[in-house]
Amino acid sequence: MDMPLNTFKRALAAGETQIGLFLGLANAYTAEIVAGTGFDWLLIDGEHGPNDLRSIIEQLQALAPYPVKPVVRTVDHDVARIKQLLDGGAQTLMVPMVETAADAEKLVRAMRYPPHGIRGVGTAMARAARWNGVEGYFAKADQEMCLIVQIESTAGLAGLDDILKVEGVDAVFIGPSDLAASMGHLGNPGHAEVKAAVNAAIGKISAAGKAAGVFSADPAAAEAYREIGASFLLVGVDALLLRNSAVALADKFKKAESGKTGAAY
Repeated sequence: MDMPLNTFKRALAAGETQIGLFLGLANAYTAEIVAGTGFDWLLIDGEHGPNDLRSIIEQLQALAPYPVKPVVRTVDHDVARIKQLLDGGAQTLMVPMVETAADAEKLVRAMRYPPHGIRGVGTAMARAARWNGVEGYFAKADQEMCLIVQIESTAGLAGLDDILKVEGVDAVFIGPSDLAASMGHLGNPGHAEVKAAVNAAIGKISAAGKAAGVFSADPAAAEAYREIGASFLLVGVDALLLRNSAVALADKFKKAESGKTGAAY
């Protein structure tokens, strides 16, 4: 059996624009619904979404037949949990709240086998190795791993230059909402000071030869970020797509019914 190739890692390295969506509903069925809608990548959110290891693996399985590229966001920096996600078949991880080069180095090591890392060996129980069905898995696994670190605090911005020097960090994603909170602008990621900080960070990341990513549901803002060097973007959230569509549909019919009632008098 062949080793699954990490096409998302290759797309980032090639500088290809990748448009993505948050998966926060923690459901394989809804993940599969959006898998065929045209997004380049989907972020299975283990940080804020109500996901656990089983629901994440189920979504990876649901997405596998589709060309869309899955990325998993971890709860935290816990090495044991990272090991389980990798064994479950995740090849690209986005890790929140990275603030120092030491943080990044620990994460790189967590995603690699000895002697280059500390990933535990358990391929007989690992979906990633197809339960020992992938020939030469150990020789190929490390090169297919992709690490995205999230910068979302003033401490992270201060440590960005050193983080960018860490070998094994493939990409850096800026989280405007948490960054805004850290900068004293909670709930206002569009604040001019926050935008300036995001723009400066994207410039640094691109100049260092790493892929830069950011979240923006505003098409104009997303395009502006892309023009200054952001190559992978998150542009929406599955839960909000569902809620906003439901609100709009209910409102449409309630207004129609209200109009009919008014016309009767």
